Parts: sequence; C-alpha cells; structure tokens
Amino acid sequence: MRVYVPLTLPGLAEAYKTGELGVGPFVAYAVTPALREWYLSDDIEELEYAALNRAALASLRLLAADPEAVRRRVVVAVDVPDGTALADPDRALDPAALGEVRVTGTVPLAKAAAVHVDLDDAEADVAAAAEALPAADAGDDDAQFVVDGAEDHELLWYATQEIPNLVGLGD
Repeated sequence: MRVYVPLTLPGLAEAYKTGELGVGPFVAYAVTPALREWYLSDDIEELEYAALNRAALASLRLLAADPEAVRRRVVVAVDVPDGTALADPDRALDPAALGEVRVTGTVPLAKAAAVHVDLDDAEADVAAAAEALPAADAGDDDAQFVVDGAEDHELLWYATQEIPNLVGLGD
C-alpha cells in the first residue's frame, strides 16, 4: 500500500540520518475508503494525488509547530505492507482525518519511492499559510484563503537519491 508521510526538511534530514521514516505508530495518508467516497473518483492517480495533498497539509501543520524549520512542505511516498497502515474507524467521517492512517512498525527510508518538496520560491506563501493555520482552523475565511494559497505551489518530485542534496548533506 502506498502511503504519504508528512515531514519537514529537518524531519527528512533526521530520517536520512537514522535510515527510518519512523517507528510506528505514526501518521501518514493513503487512499482510504473515506477518501474515495469524499473525492468521488475511481481514478487511482487522482486519488493518490488527493492523499498526497492531505499529507502536504499535515506537513504544513508540522511547520506551524516548528518555527525554526525551513518553510517548505515535505511528503515522502513509501510502500508499506498491507495491514500496516490502518484508518481509525472512529475518525473515518471526520473531514480533518480524510485519508489519515496510522502506520505500525518501523519503515526504512530505503523503502521510499519518492520525495515531494516545495521549491524555495514557495517559502513565503508556505510561511504565511503556517502562520494562518490556527485562525483558519477556527473558521476564519481570510486565513483559510491564505492556507489554500500554499496549495497553489505544486510539490516537486525528487528521487530518493536526491535526499542528501535536499537536506543540505550533498556534495
């Protein structure tokens, strides 16, 4: 099963250093039945993209909690064995939890298929979105508009071999 793990650049650097995306349980995003129902599509590529975007929002939340992190969203796509990523049935209909799964066990970074990261030109919009997130969560439409502005920036695809360069450890 493909899952999308939200991180920050410091989180990615730590994963690179330890060789692990995390020791479960940890939150990731995937194509769940609730996400399928919400998105109303049978196109797996569209559903995977929706799960990736849910993880990007979770990455934004991580950035909001870490004011020292570079303001770029990070999502790692990784395939995990079936049964190790499960949605919480009690939160299945919660709009905030669409696509959310808990991954059990340890996930080696070597299993990652790709890394998705904002370009540096997104940093100002991502910083503004991270700052506006609490107000958006409280129902402020103007703040939600700012948060949505981060989504105007597409996360770029990087091969896992590029991780050292992304986290500043490359040649």
